[in-house]
Amino acid sequence: MLTPSAPRTPRRRIRHGDEFIDPYAWMKDTDSPELLAYLEAENAYCAALSADSQPLADEIYAEITARTQQTDLSVPNYVTHSDGRTFWYYARTTEGLDYPSYFRVPATDRADVPLSAEALSGEELVFDAEATAAGTEFFSLGLLDVSPDGNRVAYSVDTSGAEHYDLHFLDLASRQQLGPVVTDVAAGGAWLGNSAFCYLRLDESWRPDRVYLHRLDQAQTRDDPLILAEDDERFWLQLGQSRDQRWVVIQAGSKTTSECWLLDSTAADPRPRSFCARREGLEYDLEILGSTAYIIHNEDAVDFALSKAAIPATWDQPAGSPLTSTADWQLVIPGRQGFRPLDVSAYDNAVVLSYRSDALARVAVAGPDPASAESFQEIEMAESIFTLEADGGEDPDTDRIRLCYQSMVTPEQLFDYVLETGERLLLKRRPVLDHPVKGSYRPEDYTQTQEWATAPDGTLVPISIVRRADLPLDGSAGCLLYGYGAYEISVAPSFSIARLSLLDRGYSQAIAHVRGGGELGRSWYDAGKLRRKTNTFTDFVACARHLIQAGYASPSRLGIEGGSAGGLLIGAALNLAPETFGAAHAAVPFVDPLNTLLDPQLPLTVTEWEEWGDPLHDAEDYQLIKSYAPYEQLRAVRYPPLLVTASLQDTRVEVTEPAKWVAALRQRIALDPGLASLICFKIELNAGHAGASGRYASWRDDAFELAWLISHTQPSAQT
Repeated sequence: MLTPSAPRTPRRRIRHGDEFIDPYAWMKDTDSPELLAYLEAENAYCAALSADSQPLADEIYAEITARTQQTDLSVPNYVTHSDGRTFWYYARTTEGLDYPSYFRVPATDRADVPLSAEALSGEELVFDAEATAAGTEFFSLGLLDVSPDGNRVAYSVDTSGAEHYDLHFLDLASRQQLGPVVTDVAAGGAWLGNSAFCYLRLDESWRPDRVYLHRLDQAQTRDDPLILAEDDERFWLQLGQSRDQRWVVIQAGSKTTSECWLLDSTAADPRPRSFCARREGLEYDLEILGSTAYIIHNEDAVDFALSKAAIPATWDQPAGSPLTSTADWQLVIPGRQGFRPLDVSAYDNAVVLSYRSDALARVAVAGPDPASAESFQEIEMAESIFTLEADGGEDPDTDRIRLCYQSMVTPEQLFDYVLETGERLLLKRRPVLDHPVKGSYRPEDYTQTQEWATAPDGTLVPISIVRRADLPLDGSAGCLLYGYGAYEISVAPSFSIARLSLLDRGYSQAIAHVRGGGELGRSWYDAGKLRRKTNTFTDFVACARHLIQAGYASPSRLGIEGGSAGGLLIGAALNLAPETFGAAHAAVPFVDPLNTLLDPQLPLTVTEWEEWGDPLHDAEDYQLIKSYAPYEQLRAVRYPPLLVTASLQDTRVEVTEPAKWVAALRQRIALDPGLASLICFKIELNAGHAGASGRYASWRDDAFELAWLISHTQPSAQT
């Protein structure tokens, strides 16, 4: 089969005195028939190239489906509605169906949690995602939210993958749609009372920038009043709600600054009031309990602190004035390096803090109205590597909180933590079913470790690793190294059923917690962004070399993987040290960052300048980004086998970027056949940034990618 070849139409770019000839700039038009033809040719070529690994992909898919309990019930959540009724809310998955159905059943005692996977007596359908998705090639829920009185449900649906949603309202008693559909909105939203709903609209750059209020008795959505508009292109708007559902919280956030407004659902004419005025560099999040606001913020705290403040009983301040200033905030937990508060949940009987320390997600609990850090008690876990998360319940007066625990060897566990006694009541372990050939999953057959690589500047970089306990560490085994490293996002050490198919074939899997992520606090993030972005890439290469030196793999048996900003990481690492890796998978990769960041009309560009730099206006930023941009820095070397996956409807990383990168790689090989390397480009034509939406299609994608990486890091695959 002929290797695909994209048309070359050279265009000149000149910026800050630098000239670049871009032969594939025409791919910017994602509606171009020429681009679609090229992508279809690449898909056909990828299918031909991967035919040999397809039997292994089918085998892995069968293992995933066999080990997964496909008909299952989520652990129900206890909810008290404003009319006093109480319900358990839960989701049920059914074997053979891609999407879950959502139900509720009347509740009497929050300690009596129903856990049967079968239909429960008296259950009521809230929303049937499978039926709603019928006839669509892609389906994603942006919102599913029941009104405070429990009588209506709001839901939004995206059927293209472009993350533009249509918002619907359903009466739960009659099962009738209420009013018109609100089309073309962003994900998210919040009830303001029982008859009005706040939602977000997007600007032309795919930025949620306006909040509207829809009253369910209105006949036309064009009459919906504008509540708040954000004109600064660096900022996105988000919507949240207080636990007692009195307050809608509107948050505007850039990469470095935030501001919150409150809407009072009890007001006849609700108008947003700023909680604390915007100040460049000040970031804060709110949690409201009654008249008290708990605030996670970075005022005089690089790694963030926890404070509290009273919400004024009357709103008689001058119009436009904020409700508080930072001088009004009472410090509860001061900031300290390496201790990163992430979220706080306030209840009548407790305040729950989720935070990150030593690269792990942890939870601590205090009584009501905590005064200091000493008020909080950490919930300790037995394993040295784990992820512990608090699942914020909806009732302020609860006597227990829901916790989710897992590690790289321990499947997800959900339990209730009784506030008065500290007792832990296990509700459910994620089942891993017996495989007909491979047998039962036994955690003791596997081991997880944390090791530290030394970066070129001497910084120690943590690596989380899981493997079978009997795997030899003599360089003969295989290893898959994953990395991300951007936006202060932490990659948690978690459990994966799909990963078992890798581990049982003689591989370890490792996570490189590189700078740019949030594993070691805000300072860890700051050390891998803007002018220090290259630390992310050199950290990753250092982690790969550490794994080789420690005997987890040889270079030919080391696969690497990352998606989105992690796809940029993969492209940059391949340019830095192509000889270090045996194969690579770059998913929806941000590999043409310079051209994207030079175009403020593209989705996300202006908001991204605070993460990567502004090459449009700053020559130094331009040169730095150019120095690591994979599309512009192809080397005259032989790269390892490369799998690139992308989605045509992706609005976060447009398909243009990976398409240009692959085309440039193919052209480089055509000019110098001695550098030939295998490149497989697979494009989802009906999906967005997250890939296929149905769980079975998602499992097939997982199986395909694992099979491809295994096939190209086996000893028999090396030359």
